[in-house]
Amino acid sequence: MTRRFDAPMPTETERPERRSRPRTAIIVGGGIAGIACALRLAEHGVRVTLLETRRKLGGRATSFVDPRSGEWIDNCQHVVMGCCTNYLDLCRRLGVAERLEWHDEIYWVEAGGRMSLMKPGSLPAPAHFAGSLMRARFLGARDKQAITECMFDMLRCDRAEYSGITMGEWLRARNQTQGAIEKFWSPVIVSACNLGVDRVAASVAIHVFQEGFLASRGSARMGVSRVPLLHLYDQAEDSIRRTGGELRLGCGVERLDAGGVVTTAGERVEAEAVVCAVPGERARRMVDEATIRCDARFSALDSMEHSPIVGVHLVFDRPVLGVHSAVLVGRETQWVFRKDREGTRVHAVISAADELARREESDIVARVLSDLRACFRGARDARLTSFRAVKEKLATFAATPRFEAVRPATTGASGIHLAGDYVRTGWPATMEGAARSGYMAAAAVLRLEEKALLKPGLPCGRLARAVMSGRYSKE
Repeated sequence: MTRRFDAPMPTETERPERRSRPRTAIIVGGGIAGIACALRLAEHGVRVTLLETRRKLGGRATSFVDPRSGEWIDNCQHVVMGCCTNYLDLCRRLGVAERLEWHDEIYWVEAGGRMSLMKPGSLPAPAHFAGSLMRARFLGARDKQAITECMFDMLRCDRAEYSGITMGEWLRARNQTQGAIEKFWSPVIVSACNLGVDRVAASVAIHVFQEGFLASRGSARMGVSRVPLLHLYDQAEDSIRRTGGELRLGCGVERLDAGGVVTTAGERVEAEAVVCAVPGERARRMVDEATIRCDARFSALDSMEHSPIVGVHLVFDRPVLGVHSAVLVGRETQWVFRKDREGTRVHAVISAADELARREESDIVARVLSDLRACFRGARDARLTSFRAVKEKLATFAATPRFEAVRPATTGASGIHLAGDYVRTGWPATMEGAARSGYMAAAAVLRLEEKALLKPGLPCGRLARAVMSGRYSKE
């Protein structure tokens, strides 16, 4: 059975270049990348069909009903930063931007409960965190000096030159102290890139600091959803259908090519453009050997490795966390987030959790509890009333130097467009990377330059422009 989408014939008044654009498109995958691509295509008059295997949208950034409690919980805590201009643009298009809660402060907590606060001060970017860094009690004087000197190097460097080495190599070449690496660089990099400093490509990690901390005062603002993640994408279905498109949930895809897809039910669905917006390991399995031979992007996916994340949902009989979130210094648990006003509900995140993801749930929970009780006095006598550990073994692609060398582009010889945080977006494995990839794929389908749909980054501060080189000094 073959189904083809027939778009209305162009009118005499349409320009030739507009008539040359595809008028129908199939997008395989209803995660952030697929949703972003679908919305932008629909806005430009393309009749979109979005196919998603699950019966809900959001991909890995979604929620589920916990069978133990019957409550909606997120698979893991997802964070957006002020520098994530394309993901925030997507939220505005979906009408859910007000569902994000913003914080300027980052709390660092040591064993015993000593807390350091980092937040923008009165100085302009890139020096707006300088005062907080100097007051941080979890770092020694030599650590702070090393970090300051390294930040200055980051301001001046072209990160693209360092895609072939790890961030650990880059840091040690700049005489970073062990304390600076373990207590400062590692927590930020592991949380942002889901890889340790000795695995992640230096170009990817440097990007986090250049874009997220140095270029603009508002870049490091941290936003978290006030609703289950699934509810951020509820409006996508209406947006697609208002423009004549279709959303088909529970529809798996067995095979795809540049002219259409074959669903797991055996139906052939055709359109003028096809966007594959599923994770890279699934994309590789959806194309035939002839496509792999002609389009090097798919064989490059054989180089892709993954890094797991473990999220632990905890409910206590009394408040244990008095701040909205915190970095735990020197602990296996890297971040904790308060999930209610009182602080009785806590979500703990362990990124790059290769070893922990192999453990039983009881062991995982015990380790997280040990970290919480070491750092927060209120957790020591609190009774745990419920818990749920969620392991995401394929949480993100691993942005290693090996994979960065072959990271696939949006378009290729097969004519299939790729979207997903693993494509060559210039960003780590983040929601921003996923949103950017969706916008880039939409631009490719529409035969536009990427900058026509991508949102620019936050304006670079005057002092930052004066100090930074490369693309920053040219903006």
